[in-house]
Amino acid sequence: MRIGYGAAVAPQEYIAVQKSDYTVFPIKMHLILDLLQVFSKESSHNSINKIDYMHSYLASLHNTQLIHNQKKIIVIYRLLIAPTIALFSLVFFQHTASAATLTVAVAANLQYALEEIKTEFKKETGQDLQLSYGSSGKFVTQIINGAPFDVFLSADMAYPDYLYQQSYATAAPKIYAYGSLVLWSIKKQDLAQWQSLLIGNSVSKIALANPKTAPYGREAMNALSYYKLETRLKPKLVFGDSISQTNQYIHSGLADIGFTAKSVVLSREMKDQGSWIEIPPESYQPIAQGAIILKHGKENNPIPAQQFYDFLSSAKARAIFQKSGYTLP
Repeated sequence: MRIGYGAAVAPQEYIAVQKSDYTVFPIKMHLILDLLQVFSKESSHNSINKIDYMHSYLASLHNTQLIHNQKKIIVIYRLLIAPTIALFSLVFFQHTASAATLTVAVAANLQYALEEIKTEFKKETGQDLQLSYGSSGKFVTQIINGAPFDVFLSADMAYPDYLYQQSYATAAPKIYAYGSLVLWSIKKQDLAQWQSLLIGNSVSKIALANPKTAPYGREAMNALSYYKLETRLKPKLVFGDSISQTNQYIHSGLADIGFTAKSVVLSREMKDQGSWIEIPPESYQPIAQGAIILKHGKENNPIPAQQFYDFLSSAKARAIFQKSGYTLP
């Protein structure tokens, strides 16, 4: 459950509690406000439109403590109304991630590298990340439609550039890595003559990500076009929604072979499984992958969003990208 914020609300109205990215329901604040009004006349005049504001308000009271854990934020506060009266109250805001959790939309090719970067970032900053993986194009659609992502790590620069131009971010994206395209089969075989192999009868299905929404799928099509194979191989092509689904097709054997990111075949989970060969880089456009802090992150989580954005350029993150098969900018 994530705490979501909309326009300013009067104290007697609602706070929106978001259970998932697209399900929002209201919670009455009267229980909280009844307590506040008992303790302070001032509370009835303040507009409370953010959980952060309430936390800071409670923290300003005498002997206030804020106690955090993974699943709950428990606000314990005490105020002496008169020398002989001491009142205590507990207010629970229960959710699956803390209010400070940074939500990051991540291109599917980064799945293995980002899990390691997430761990290192947590060690260095204590900051939690909530990572969502998918195709870059679909994330753009979700962001435009209001999905509350703080940072977007795309598989190209075109999508984050578009978001910046359309004012979904206040600063231009930066390149954090360059990706490479490979051809991968779960079978052990010689791929040196991969073009002939794809044309031959031993291959009936070739997997690649949807070129309309996934940059790696787009560049796989560019490579096939470069070698004049696009028309001949069209009946054999099967498209995954993202690199993740494409990898499932290949790994499960539903496809005989397929195009994916080099980071996938070098990952600890997939290393030494099957056979792969790197596609010559001259056959497709360089896959410059861009990161951008979205307006939601700038407005709601500016400090952790900037910390994570900067961490992507740190020595630790760059070492992880490099060993995962990416070229560094």
